[in-house]
This record gives sequence, structure tokens and C-alpha cells, in this order.
Amino acid sequence: MAGYLVDDKRKVTTHRLIQMKQEGKKIAMLTSYDYTTAQIVDNAGMDIILVGDSASNVMAGNITTLPITLDQMIYHAKAVVRATQRALVVCDMPFGTYQVNATEGVTNAIRIMKESHCDALKLEGGVEIIDAVKKILAAGIPVMGHLGLTPQSINKFGTYTVRAREEAEAAKLISDAHALEEAGCFAIVLEKIPATLAERVTKELTIPVIGIGAGGACDGQVLVVSDMLGMTKGFSPKFLRRYADLNTIMTDAIGHYIEDVKNCDFPNENEQY
Repeated sequence: MAGYLVDDKRKVTTHRLIQMKQEGKKIAMLTSYDYTTAQIVDNAGMDIILVGDSASNVMAGNITTLPITLDQMIYHAKAVVRATQRALVVCDMPFGTYQVNATEGVTNAIRIMKESHCDALKLEGGVEIIDAVKKILAAGIPVMGHLGLTPQSINKFGTYTVRAREEAEAAKLISDAHALEEAGCFAIVLEKIPATLAERVTKELTIPVIGIGAGGACDGQVLVVSDMLGMTKGFSPKFLRRYADLNTIMTDAIGHYIEDVKNCDFPNENEQY
């Protein structure tokens, strides 16, 4: 069943993603943080794999994305790149690595690209970080933008509620989206905003718009892999669809293993030398 929806086996590039938008083909994107998972995700035919700073939550158990470091993101990105043959691999720039000034941002961006071998980087924010975006792009590094609910700013927001419901914030988001496109971003993620607003942005931009909790009119969708596979139980936002219940499957399998070990049923005669 691997790659069963993928006709084109070529490596996905930023150019091909823009072509997909022009041709009306939806873009599928998922997170991965390790070699084994990324290999499965890539073999299934994923277009984009995001090495998200959500690794801070998923892999390290932190409450927010803020604690994860540049070294840790490079570590995760290296593993994902080694596993990936087809998908475009995008790595998040973690909090504090591009907000101070543009020069520091491009220095950190170059380090991620050189050490991880990923294909592109994702930065959160609009005009506030546009200088860093431009400088990173000038260094030849593809950039994906991220607007709406930006988790690195969660302490400023104080809540994970839907963003840009009010006219002023919606107008700024539209302006920021255009600014990011004009700067040279190849795509933008819109997180947790009204579907009508996301649809407007998607129609106005020529670059792909990837949604998470932003409605079905976006050019593509992204989810956290452990959420959509049902490995996590406590996180259940409206936009999340669980395609499996791996939490139950894994718990049952581990329970059976424990039982077999305790009852001396594992290993049996055929499972030893």
C-alpha cells in the first residue's frame, strides 16, 4: 500500500509544490522527528515532512515548543533526512534563533542546512521577522512562513484559541501573508484561523498555503503524526482527525509481551539459538 496515492516518485521540491497549487493538486504534510517514523511517512507518499519544533512536546514532554534548542532540532532533522527519499524535508527554526536579528538568523539557518541536509526551513511570524526571512532567502535557503496561531508566541497570546477572528488581526494576517510571499517564501502555514480567512489568503497568494485547523480550502494540510495516529490521548482539538488508535494497539501489544515474559511463554523453542 506504500505510496498508493503517488504517481510521481520524483523528489518533491519547492518548485514542484508551486506547480501542484497551479494544477489544483492538494499537498499532504506531516511531522516526523525520528528515522523510523520518517521512513514510514515517506514511503506512504507524503509530499512534505516537517521536522517541527513540536518535538519539544512530542519527544521531550515539554508544555510548549520554546525549550527545544538549535542542537536538538538539528539532531531530529538529521535523522529524518536520512530516512527520506521523496518528501521535501522542512525543519522549524526554534524559538530564539532568528528573532534577535537577521544576521544571527541567517547564521543559524546556514548551520541547520549544513548539518542536517534538510531542504528548507520554517519561521513563525510576519513583518516582525521579515528582515531575517529576506536574509535567509538571500543565502539561498528556501523559507516556509507560518502565520495565525504561532506556538512560539504562546506566552504572548496566553491561549491556544482561534486567531484572527477580529478584523484588525485578520487584516494584519493578510498583509503579513503577502509580505512573506513578496519576500520570496515558497509556502505558508496557516494555523487555527477561521476557514473563510484561510480561503481568502489561499486565493490571493500564488504560493501554496498549508492549513492546520484552517479549513479545507487551503492548498494542503498538516498534522502532527503522533496525534493523527492516535498515540496521544489528551489532545483533541476540533481540527484533529485520528486515522488510527495506536495508543490502544501499542498498549495491548506491550501488555501481551509482559504477560508472555512473566508466564515464560517468551521466548519459545523457535525463538532461541
